[in-house]
Amino acid sequence: MITLCKACGTSYDCGQGHVERCKICEDERQYVPVSGQAWMDFDELTRSHSNKWRQHAAKLFSLKTVPSFAINQRAFLLVTPAGNVLWDCIANLDPATKSLVSALGGVNAIAISHPHYYTTMQDWAETFNAPIYLHSDDRAWIMRDSPYIHLWKGDTYALLPGIRLLRLGGHFAGGTVLHWEEGEGTILAGDILQITPGANAVSFMWSYPNMLPLAAETVARILQRLTTVKFARMYGAFEGQDITNNASEIVQCSGAKYITCLKPNSC
Repeated sequence: MITLCKACGTSYDCGQGHVERCKICEDERQYVPVSGQAWMDFDELTRSHSNKWRQHAAKLFSLKTVPSFAINQRAFLLVTPAGNVLWDCIANLDPATKSLVSALGGVNAIAISHPHYYTTMQDWAETFNAPIYLHSDDRAWIMRDSPYIHLWKGDTYALLPGIRLLRLGGHFAGGTVLHWEEGEGTILAGDILQITPGANAVSFMWSYPNMLPLAAETVARILQRLTTVKFARMYGAFEGQDITNNASEIVQCSGAKYITCLKPNSC
């Protein structure tokens, strides 16, 4: 039997008894609500919520849960001739979503940016018989084991032809973005790179809810890593976080501004 943390959406096996604490929320990169930890059964979520879809490009779809649940991130389904990729994950896997994903060709691989979005990845993987690719640096944050989980190491992993995972670190040690090479290039960023409300800049944080920044040296390493990556578009973790032109330039300029603001007597 599966229970979900209502604050972050992480799933836990409660077959051995009631779960009282969420390790993800107790970490300083998330939070325990003032009202305390609360839980919801997986079946209750699928009955009370649904998923909203949007098509961003011919081969790129996003889905998010309505009404809002937990962190309220969106997931992406990237449809390619070599196979379909689910990028990041949302907790709600209802019958309609199963039917729609199947109609688009199913899921051949699941990749997730960082532990806040692991949610019910195990159930998505079992439903679509799809391996889950997580960076090994974040293995301590896997709350439910699964035979579908594959841990990768290093800074780059070739997922499918034209699609690779890039470890940037920062928010989490294994913080990952997906690079899709087709056309001018696209980055699916989660919130490893956080697109700001105007969708014309990005920021970098160790903890978003607690507003704890990354060190300038860490941001500089992320920027250096991305100088060799070609991308014009970037899609973030939340609705409206879509940069459709000049994304690479925006990231580099934003990073330089961020680093400047950490210097004494600047900004």
